[in-house]
Amino acid sequence: MTVFAIIGSIFVFIAAVIHVLIFFLESVLWSKPSTWKRFGLKTQAEADIVRPMAFNQGFYNLFLAIGVGIGLVLMGVVGAKQPGMAIALFSALSMVLAALVLVTSSPKLARSAAIQGIAPLIGVIFLTVALLN
Repeated sequence: MTVFAIIGSIFVFIAAVIHVLIFFLESVLWSKPSTWKRFGLKTQAEADIVRPMAFNQGFYNLFLAIGVGIGLVLMGVVGAKQPGMAIALFSALSMVLAALVLVTSSPKLARSAAIQGIAPLIGVIFLTVALLN
């Protein structure tokens, strides 16, 4: 693997870890007030209303992380560099686009969008450069 591919892989791996953590917050730990308060909710009633959406959204985040993981395993362990890079790029680019949707739909969530989108964006850039070299 080239230096660009290694750096890109590190950043998409970090993005996958972030998205797994988000999954745990939204789908596993949602019932804790400290969790739903992080998402700007003020009452248990609000958290209960949002819970099904958060649960579902958590799994979207998990599936994107799994996609990155499969891509990285194919690239680095199995030796299927191009298919692995395609899967990792698709999953990471989906993370970037989801972050873009988040910030454009609610600019007050720019910090959350940055947390979700910067690492995969850097990874996508480096993996794309690796593909072009």
